[in-house]
Amino acid sequence: MTRKNKGVFLGMLGTCSYGTNPLFALPLYAVGMDVNSVLFYRYLTAVVLYGLWVHFHKKVSLKISLKEAAVMFCLGVVFAMSSLTLFMSYSLIGAGIASTILFVYPIMVAVLMAVFFHEKIDLRTIVSIVLMSAGILLFYKTDEGKTLSLYGVVLTLLSALSYAVYMIALKQLKTAKRMHFPTLTFYVMFFGLFVFLFNLRFGLDLKPIETPFMAGCVIGLAVFPTIVSLETMTIAIKLIGPTLSAILGALEPVTAVLIGVFVFGESMTVRIAAGIALILTSVLLIVLKKKKKAVQL
Repeated sequence: MTRKNKGVFLGMLGTCSYGTNPLFALPLYAVGMDVNSVLFYRYLTAVVLYGLWVHFHKKVSLKISLKEAAVMFCLGVVFAMSSLTLFMSYSLIGAGIASTILFVYPIMVAVLMAVFFHEKIDLRTIVSIVLMSAGILLFYKTDEGKTLSLYGVVLTLLSALSYAVYMIALKQLKTAKRMHFPTLTFYVMFFGLFVFLFNLRFGLDLKPIETPFMAGCVIGLAVFPTIVSLETMTIAIKLIGPTLSAILGALEPVTAVLIGVFVFGESMTVRIAAGIALILTSVLLIVLKKKKKAVQL
């Protein structure tokens, strides 16, 4: 297998793995577990498994300075808020639609970079914003005339915004840029864990894991959309670059949509399909713009 083919395969595996979030989260909701409990168990399990993987397999030190800890705490809170708002939206607008709306974060990155770091917004970015807005508006009402939850849409947009802020911080903060990626990822999840612990009144409201099925879902959440996704996407970016990896990221909402439709019976109409197509197109315009810039340089 060539370097490029391996990178493409791992990129596809990583994005599809992240799209399995609803596959493991929704069954936990169905048996009465709340969002904060689900995410607490997900982060806790991921921190333990990923910490062992990093320390014993990768042989990477997890020692950090006090300054690095302060930065990681802030990044962890932002990252956790992105997870929290996304998982809250699943029960309001459906996992497929939520995952598709979340995919607009590259557009938000472009806009935030223009506002705060003086990067230019060109016609392609404006067209992307228009297409994104049109796609979200198509979600607002179903073909049967039912109105989509505005609160659910807002939560998903907040999730995308939080993730965009997180991505920009990784690029702009010198402390984050100097850290090894596995160490950074470990502490982002570790400090993010405290957001859910706080919301659960430090464990007083934590729902117990009562069955092997629930335990399996928690482990699935920690392994596939978290550890597998992080590891494979990191390797893919090194092999094929961030642009092609980002394009392959379009498979994530597609995976979530297919899981929502075929596993959980979520509706798929012409209007929703058109909305998904518009949003994916809007994001690919931004990604391909970056690729063109790289070629010109």
